[in-house]
Amino acid sequence: MILLNLLEIRELHASVAGKPILKGVNLVVERGKVHAIMGPNGSGKSTLGNVLMGSPKCLVTKGEVLFLGENLLEMTPNQRARKGVFLGFQNPIEVHGLKFFSFLKRAVESLKQEKQSVAAFKKTFDEKALELLLPSDLVNRDVNYGFSGGEKKRSEAFQLGVLNPSLALLDEIDSGLDVDTLKLTASRICEWQKNTGASVVFMTHYKRILDYAKPDFVHKMIDGRIVESGGFELAEEIDSTGYGATATTAAFEESGAQKEEFYTSLLKLNKEKALRQDSNKIDLKVV
Repeated sequence: MILLNLLEIRELHASVAGKPILKGVNLVVERGKVHAIMGPNGSGKSTLGNVLMGSPKCLVTKGEVLFLGENLLEMTPNQRARKGVFLGFQNPIEVHGLKFFSFLKRAVESLKQEKQSVAAFKKTFDEKALELLLPSDLVNRDVNYGFSGGEKKRSEAFQLGVLNPSLALLDEIDSGLDVDTLKLTASRICEWQKNTGASVVFMTHYKRILDYAKPDFVHKMIDGRIVESGGFELAEEIDSTGYGATATTAAFEESGAQKEEFYTSLLKLNKEKALRQDSNKIDLKVV
């Protein structure tokens, strides 16, 4: 029996350092589909990725997560990786003294449970590095050590192409990339996804990488919950109007502000939105 849903998240609650961050996340990721989770700072996107990868800093307090029908939350991080879960970090760390080549070779051997020929793996390594225009001396460099911000993000995409997971969680892989590098990185990820049939979840503030990735589904995340889902048009709406209305609602619920103040701010927000739609000369950004 082939399960159509690769990942199922049900009423997931989690906290970090005693502070509730995820407050009831529900999400289904089908096999071979591309999803995008869009949300402002502090909405819980990174925490969701860390919870799914098994970060010890995150405490799950309620809910369940199924990956290929199995309880993901009962697995250790290395078990999750072996099952096919990959997390591209928002801030990739530097590991001085560990060569990139050795790191990835051992990772592939661990995933496949078999030794890799040095010559054959180097061929794959060099090909994937060239596709992302990474430094020619990458084979001799330490993991992310001395890399620019853009190189670190491309190295995450590079690892993705070498490890070939079933589910790629990409946390703000677009941050720090210039226009040309963004287009290159997004195109390589999309090419990899189509060739492998894997599922990808982009977690981002902005629409710009989605212009190239063209997700099948877009989800808006506010205050630890997914509050709206749709197609690419939802990303366009967020890009045009911001997260304002829903973020204001979440702030009201969280702070217990007076209803009169809340509705006043909401009316102001709607007025600004209407003015923006009525005139191309007015450039209002709703925060």
